[in-house]
Amino acid sequence: MKRRVIFVTGAAGFIGSNIVARLSRNPDYDVVACDRLRGVETGKWRNLAKSPIADFVAPDCMFDWLERNAHQVCAVVHMGAVSSTMELDADHIVHSNFTLSRDLHRWCAEHQRRLIYASSAATYGAAESFADADDIDSLTALRPLNTYGWSKALFDLYAARQAAANTAPPQWVGLKFFNVYGPNEGHKGRMMSVAAQIYPKIAAGEGVSLFASHNPAYADGGQLRDFVYVRDVVDVVEWLLQHDRVNGVFNLGSGQARSFKELAEAVFKALDRPADISYRPMPEEIRDKYQYFTQADMSRLKSVGYDGQFTQLEAGVADYVGGYLSKPDPYI
Repeated sequence: MKRRVIFVTGAAGFIGSNIVARLSRNPDYDVVACDRLRGVETGKWRNLAKSPIADFVAPDCMFDWLERNAHQVCAVVHMGAVSSTMELDADHIVHSNFTLSRDLHRWCAEHQRRLIYASSAATYGAAESFADADDIDSLTALRPLNTYGWSKALFDLYAARQAAANTAPPQWVGLKFFNVYGPNEGHKGRMMSVAAQIYPKIAAGEGVSLFASHNPAYADGGQLRDFVYVRDVVDVVEWLLQHDRVNGVFNLGSGQARSFKELAEAVFKALDRPADISYRPMPEEIRDKYQYFTQADMSRLKSVGYDGQFTQLEAGVADYVGGYLSKPDPYI
């Protein structure tokens, strides 16, 4: 039987490379990776080094490759994006996160190929409720706090409007990632998960410092996030590729908010060290915009049939530290 081609953008990035690692070992698929590797010092190439990909495509050649191979492509998994909330070039963000996504959406619709793409919990802005309604009115009402979140919200709305006009691909799914952590994020620098950032200090026998709280409702280190292990993210993507009638924009988190203090304690425990946590003042420039609570409402994804389990924070951190961060070769 001829294998189906899955075209993955952002393939050498954090989430993309984990998806490639899983799918490229599936005998039903040929995985084609599309990304920019930049300089060798970034280490991004190592994110793909263990994966038996069928081809590698530069982003500038993406649509030429897709046109030549449209008959083989089963689905596009679009993880490519400017994901840094510190990026200052708004034109670059919008081109990468909206315009390119729109063009891929149009290609998939025209050729009747499936599209699974990365959205973000940043689309919710300062919201206190994280219900992932994907009707046009609900998506329009969101108020992201930065250009990155707005660019992702803009594409979610575009995709929903195309679906309402019956001009969508045969499957279209946006995934609103919450705080994802796990192997292959080392190239992200300051945008790495807190677990990855504090690991070297704890491994060296040092203590770690977290932001103090400036909200009386939350203790220092008690700020809450929905931390989701990247392996669980890949499970959902793989499930969606097996369930082509599922469409829409869905949250993708663990469904359980945990504190930064608990996260740090889990890293200490994984290294069999006593917790040594101090707190430093949060920079004034972010205090008014700081979000103290996120928690994905996972009920809609479950309602369409997803019954996978999400990894508890302590178990995920233990696997990440023991299986990757502490190894000479930390790549998946």
